[in-house]
Amino acid sequence: MSTAMRDARRIVVKVGSSLVTNEGRGVDAEAVGNWCQQMATLGRQGREIVMVSSGAIAEGMKRLGWTVRPKEVHELQAAAAVGQMGLAQIYESKLREHGMGSAQVLLTHADLADRERYLNARSTLLTLLSHKVIPVINENDTVVVDEIKFGDNDTLGALVANLVDADALVILTDQRGLYSADPRKDPNARFIDEARAGSPELELMAGGAGSSLGRGGMITKILAAKRAAGSGASTVIAYGREPHVLVRLAAGEAIGTALIASTQKLAARKQWMVDHLQLRGAVIVDDGAARKVRDEGKSLLPIGMTEVHGEFHRGDVIAVRSLAGVELARGLANYGSSEARLIARRPSSEFEKLLGFTAEAEMIHRDNMVLA
Repeated sequence: MSTAMRDARRIVVKVGSSLVTNEGRGVDAEAVGNWCQQMATLGRQGREIVMVSSGAIAEGMKRLGWTVRPKEVHELQAAAAVGQMGLAQIYESKLREHGMGSAQVLLTHADLADRERYLNARSTLLTLLSHKVIPVINENDTVVVDEIKFGDNDTLGALVANLVDADALVILTDQRGLYSADPRKDPNARFIDEARAGSPELELMAGGAGSSLGRGGMITKILAAKRAAGSGASTVIAYGREPHVLVRLAAGEAIGTALIASTQKLAARKQWMVDHLQLRGAVIVDDGAARKVRDEGKSLLPIGMTEVHGEFHRGDVIAVRSLAGVELARGLANYGSSEARLIARRPSSEFEKLLGFTAEAEMIHRDNMVLA
């Protein structure tokens, strides 16, 4: 795992409620400041960092004077709305102290289940990273209801890792890592330094939720690592208060439990695309665009499109076909069919005049395309 973390360029870091709020006593400014300093250090090394932070509900409970986590959804939503203010404020101020920009992003499961919203979220996050801004992500607890909740931010961290094509997911917790049994109950429990993400025996080792504040526990971290491995990202579960833990992990030091993805990132993403694609339409491209897509692995630009077939929306899957009708690739469309017809054969400099807005320069980005 030392190599995987050392070589990781894009890293998703997830921290839990008990760490962020110092066991429910409110946002721990010193702890958040330490993580922000480390993220800034990694940023200066040329790495891209996305933070997934719990703590809004716990902070809201503290501000509202509640000592017991409520069970009613509307009370949880109210606590999240109050706590989100303090959570965003502390991250913004601490990152700014270290010369880093920050942005708050609130997501729900529906945002990632819908292809158009998935693309929008992905584009926003990648744009923030390109501007050296660290996104601080939390579940949008103020609007979700039970059936659309991620359920815990470990799952959210894995989904975000998939969303941004992260190389690694780091889950910071109040435990050293994964043991073969609960070390608080079994003195013979063995610490797991490294294992393969998704191994069935890992789920048998993991216990239930260990904190009254968060909804997670080691089992959600094991399942999150399995989910992240589906897109080729390896996971580290480590103690969040370990000094300079993020910087040391990125330097290749073995800390915590490493759960290694068995599939390479590019192959995993292509497999995800193949498994999830349902064809909604097609575009015909000229010989030049066909060569760039098929032979050079380039994105498809609208200027190379000669025809648009079918009716589809942004985020739908469409085929890319040659002038002879041969399917070259398929992928997620950045423009709907009506927009695609307007910008076909046109350079991106004309998109705003034709559409009234400018989105992506590509019809299908190469990261969202699978060659036939």
